[in-house]
Amino acid sequence: MKHPVEQVGWLLVGLLLGGLIAFSVNTLAADPIVSEQTVTTNGSMTTTVKSPPPSAIAPQFSAGNGNDLCTVGASGAVQTQILGISVGSTFTEENCIRLKNAKTLYDMGMKVAAVSVMCQDQKVFDAMMQAGTPCPYEGKIGEEAKLAWKAHTDKTPEENLDDVESKRLKALGIIGGVFGSLLLF
Repeated sequence: MKHPVEQVGWLLVGLLLGGLIAFSVNTLAADPIVSEQTVTTNGSMTTTVKSPPPSAIAPQFSAGNGNDLCTVGASGAVQTQILGISVGSTFTEENCIRLKNAKTLYDMGMKVAAVSVMCQDQKVFDAMMQAGTPCPYEGKIGEEAKLAWKAHTDKTPEENLDDVESKRLKALGIIGGVFGSLLLF
């Protein structure tokens, strides 16, 4: 077994040799390889910038946002490389107007008149009859009104086929037709 001082000596010699080898490798690797080339070109270059076509943006119709309006909006837009078009329309919602009128009448103390306004809707009319509280008929209420309605069935409200749903579907049909024709371009 070697003496500890001798072991430390060999350790120092090893470190010194390792450092010299690392230094010489770094020095040799640090020399860059230089290559020179000459390139000559003749010609011209043209750059053309084409902007995209303008976008067709559908009009925005808002029935909310604090507005006291009874309208429903429908809109749409389509853009092709040749042509862009946007269409839109608003429709009055009859039930909303009916509710506002009934509330106004009720707030003024005209409760029977408010119920009469609501009874212009067939669903409300049917619900009132089913509940045993028929809609007023020419100033008659209760059982008298029920008998009067049975005698005058021709005056009961009819289903309104041109409601807001059908109006919206018509508008979407028109918009779809316009878009479909534009797709043929």
